[in-house]
Amino acid sequence: MKYIFAVLLFIPQLMLGQQKKSILQLQERIKHIIDTTGGNIGVGVQGMDFKSGFIINGNHEYPMMSVFKFPLAFFILDKVDKGELKLSDKFHMPKASLDTNTWSPMVKDFPNQDLDVTLADLLTYAVSKSDNNACDFLYTKVAGGPAAVNQFLHHAGIKDISIVYTEGEMEKDWALQYKNWCKPAGAIKLLQLLYSQQLLSKASNDFLIQIMRELPDWGKRITVLLPATAELIHKTGASGVNKEGIMAAFNDVGIITLPNGQHLAIAVFVSDFKAPQQRGINVIAAISKEIWDYYASNP
Repeated sequence: MKYIFAVLLFIPQLMLGQQKKSILQLQERIKHIIDTTGGNIGVGVQGMDFKSGFIINGNHEYPMMSVFKFPLAFFILDKVDKGELKLSDKFHMPKASLDTNTWSPMVKDFPNQDLDVTLADLLTYAVSKSDNNACDFLYTKVAGGPAAVNQFLHHAGIKDISIVYTEGEMEKDWALQYKNWCKPAGAIKLLQLLYSQQLLSKASNDFLIQIMRELPDWGKRITVLLPATAELIHKTGASGVNKEGIMAAFNDVGIITLPNGQHLAIAVFVSDFKAPQQRGINVIAAISKEIWDYYASNP
């Protein structure tokens, strides 16, 4: 009987040891993908409703580009929860203030005219469609500037992030995009706050999840090699290409639903790699596939 009891005690320890070994093997496979890609690549993985996760290359400050529209939405929706704003509030955007040379589905939908847009639509354009005009209006006219959002995040316990400049400012100076950075742990913390609904009311949190679920197909990165049924809420980001043919940033951060219904946060930042952006898509897709295959088979 003592022998049987000892064996029963040993089995969970053995299983835990095997799991740790297989996670280390998963990390080695991801590191191999990183090594064959070039540039700076950071990865964060964390179970949202189970205890498992890891960080690879977590100390580098990765330029976010449009990923910074995700924490912006947190800040704006916090103002909604405080009663300072309503999603139904309308804002006037004069035609002369709109940049027609930047990425702006909003301007394409309503060309050559002044705009009167609700806060809900501004957030949807900024997050779901990554609209730069909507984003910069929210940062400068509603949020009170990038510094206010940055301070809000730090007070919320997200230290591994820095937001200093708007889209318009970054477009004028290549170097400035590196001042808007995030480490993988910072992105994972943001996703944890979203999943656990720790910062926002249920209504605001649900709204943010909704607009992060509605990214168009051209935004697919994490799920490119996953089953078509894989559910994802996420925010992407991408830079332009400099004269040396280098992309400063190509990113995707989000929460994916595993086949058993559990939820897993994945953050992949790809920085300073040789264009075209398809290389960025390929590396994020390959890393995410390794992560999916491991967690889907080890619930």
